[in-house]
Amino acid sequence: MTRLQIIAAGYLVVLLGAAALNYVPGLTDEQGRSFGIFALDIYDDLLHLFSAIWAGIAAFWSNNASRAFLKYFGGLYFADGLLGLATGSGFLDLGIINYGIQDLDFTFKILANLPHLALGGFAVFSAWFLDRK
Repeated sequence: MTRLQIIAAGYLVVLLGAAALNYVPGLTDEQGRSFGIFALDIYDDLLHLFSAIWAGIAAFWSNNASRAFLKYFGGLYFADGLLGLATGSGFLDLGIINYGIQDLDFTFKILANLPHLALGGFAVFSAWFLDRK
């Protein structure tokens, strides 16, 4: 496996973990928030599951498929995180449609959107700068 395929396989594991957060006892509080910060709904779970499947297929398909996954996935997730910072709602989980613009504390917005910003940013960085066969 190439470096990008290994990174895409890592995204498979991380995204499956994100999809499972709501279903592991003790990881959510009484309001259903993971780590006391964000509540994941069925849209989030499906988004993470389908992203994990995409990552897995790309990782085991080829270096080019992994690079494409990292570019597109990374761009989408990073943009979703930026929209979440600006509006309190993202687009990938249909939050901007379902909840609209939310008046949330900026610190909360940072914490809630940091996973998408970090995952997306590292994916794009990997696709452009870590493609060493």
